[in-house]
Formats: sequence, structure tokens, C-alpha cells
Amino acid sequence: MFCGNCFRDNALVRALRKKGHSVLMVPLYLPLTLDETDETQGTPIFFNGVNVYLEQKSEWFRGAPAWLHQLFASPALLKYAAGRAAKTRAADVGDIALSMIRGEDGHQARELEQLIAFLKTQPKPDIICLSNALLVGLARRLKSELGVPVACVLQGEDTFLDALSEKHREIAWRTLAERAQDVDLFIPPTHYFAKLMGRRLNLPADHIKVIYNGINPEGYQEARNEQPPTLGYFARMCREKGLDTLVEAFILLKERNRIPHLKLKVGGGCGPSDEPLVNALRERLKAKVFLDDVEFHPNVDRAGKQALLRSLSVFSVPALYGEAFGLYVIEAFASGVPVVQPRHAAFPELVEISGGGVICDAGSPKALADAIEELLLNPEKARMLGAAGLKSVRERFNAEQMAQETLRAFEEVVRMRQELVPAR
Repeated sequence: MFCGNCFRDNALVRALRKKGHSVLMVPLYLPLTLDETDETQGTPIFFNGVNVYLEQKSEWFRGAPAWLHQLFASPALLKYAAGRAAKTRAADVGDIALSMIRGEDGHQARELEQLIAFLKTQPKPDIICLSNALLVGLARRLKSELGVPVACVLQGEDTFLDALSEKHREIAWRTLAERAQDVDLFIPPTHYFAKLMGRRLNLPADHIKVIYNGINPEGYQEARNEQPPTLGYFARMCREKGLDTLVEAFILLKERNRIPHLKLKVGGGCGPSDEPLVNALRERLKAKVFLDDVEFHPNVDRAGKQALLRSLSVFSVPALYGEAFGLYVIEAFASGVPVVQPRHAAFPELVEISGGGVICDAGSPKALADAIEELLLNPEKARMLGAAGLKSVRERFNAEQMAQETLRAFEEVVRMRQELVPAR
């Protein structure tokens, strides 16, 4: 499955390297699935998902010989595990999540020591950056062994943690808050998420720096706005992202028939656990005799995604949960396509900053349909919003800008640490 957080991390590393900085990107758990060049190439996978699982479930395996651990780290087995991961629910992996948050006190301590041993063979870094808060359990040992500050990007962890089983949820949040004290800087992607995680983890304000996510704009082209008018969606094809809400809004628009020949294009990740919903939506559209006006494009590559986006008139991913950012929004902006997003989470902030869309009531197919229809009936307004969104990517929501702001934040953390701990 494609992961927006992996896209963001990979784009950041690539942009930092283009600026002349030496960056080591270490993959954890499973191989990355990306639509650009993998910046981890040549670096071993640590905390490989199969070993992490077996170490959690078997005390004997935690002490098993190294050759057996290496056997379970084979690329073929990890590829198979990656396919099975698409069926995993947060409620089923609470014990592993909590163990990872506990770091050296968890069942995967052996994996952490292997990572540290590898990092000591590399040039000493100025700073280490964890890609999400679920990895803060690594910070304490990394800092003590390598003697450098640790930063951490925040990328929507609250949704996962809140979905843990009741017996794991509270203790996971409490342990995460304790371990967060080992981190020198947290980087949330929006002010909305900075406030939310600052409150839930009790983070000092001076340990938080908001840096908006950015994308590599190469290959994106401005939408052609050709006929017929086309509504679009590009994200994981799941209920949490509001795909069923969008389909119901599309059905309403077709029944009103104020937008003749309206089409819908749905693209994005579609794993085994998503197929039942997609099949149900196909049946719903078929029953309404609108299936011929809808295209589904699962698991397309970068070129396919960009082609889909530039064929759209309006874009919407009416996610139901508290999205920390929503990389798909700026991907639509990069194509000059106006967005219609729900009035909650990070969406009002992104729309206000960019001027690239409109906000509607969350969770309501009618409200969503009304907002989409208003834009489609006013092409000049839609064009102006699309142009504003495109400008915001060129000026703010791009990987180069993200890298520059991240670099400044890292330099400040390193400087402050050097003042507190003078070099010997």
C-alpha cells in the first residue's frame, strides 16, 4: 500500500540531499512502497516486521540465534508480510504498539541494539529524526549512545492510538507522553495537529515547530478543465477517508441533473480490506444506473495519479477522522484543481492558507453535494480557486520549502544542545 507519510519523508530526504546535506534514511518494519525513487536504497531494513511480531509473541524467539532472525528477514518473506499488513487493524496490534513505545524496555530491545550498532558504523549525525511519534521509544537509547539530539515528525498518530483496544489505549497514550520527554523537537504538519498533540502529550510549546508538508511538484500539470465535468477522489479507498460519503454526494448530483454528463473518478490505494467497500459502492452505483459514469483506478503509479488529477474539475476526499494534514489536498492543488473538504481537522487551515477550495459540513452527503455543485455551476470561481491552490504549492507546499524550514529547525536544535553540552 502507498503511504502518504512515507511519501512525505522520502520527499524531505531527497530535497535535503539536493541541498548538499548528507542524509541517511533507514527503513523500518517493511520495504517502502513509493511512487518516486526510494531514498532508502542500499540501507538495510531494521525492526523487520516479521521479527518484531515473533519477538512480541514468543519469549523463546527473543533469545533465538542471530541466523534465525536473519532468516525471517528475507526480502521474500517481508514482501509477503507487507501484503498481509493491509488486513491489520489497530485494535489487533495494541501489544506490539505499546512494546515499541517502551523502547529498550519492550520486547523488541534486540532490534534497537542492532539499529544502534549499525548507526555507529556510519558517520556521526548532527541530529536524528524519527518519522512518527510511535517511534519515540527509540529516542532515549539513541541519544545516550550517539550523543545527538532527536527530533520527531508528527503524522496523524492519534487516530491509530485511539483505535487501540481499551486495555491498551490509555496506557499507550500515557507511555507515549512519558517517552516524548526524551525528544528535543516535535514537527507537526499543521497548527491544528500541533495543538491536539501538544495537549495530549503535554508537550512544551518551545518543543514544537509547525512545518507544512510539501510534495515534489515534478510531473504535475494544470488541469485541462475539459468536458465532461469530472469530480475526483484520490486517497485510500476506505470508509475512513469518506469514499462512501463522496459516492452518495455524486448520486445526489446525478439525480438533480443540474450538472449534465457529470463523471466521477476514484483513485488511490485499494488493499484486501478495502475491496468489500469498493464492491458495495459499485453495486450501489449500478442499482442507481450511474456505474457507467464512474471510473475506479486502484493502486496506480505516480504517472497514473498525475494523469487522473489533471483530468478533474473538482476534487474531494471527505475524510471522517481528524486528518493531521492530507497530502492528497496539495496534490490536487499542484494540478490546479479546487477542493471541497469537510469543516474539521486540518482541512479548514489548509483551505484558508491556500485559498484553493471551499469547506462544507462534515459527514453530510447533501452538504458535500451542494458545495461541489456550487463550484461546478460557477466555473470562473472554480478556476480562481484552482489557480490559488496551484500558487500555494509553488510558494509553500513543496518539498524544497519543507526541507528549508526543517533544516532551520534542526540547526536550532543542534545549536541549543551544543550550548547546553559543550563539545569536549
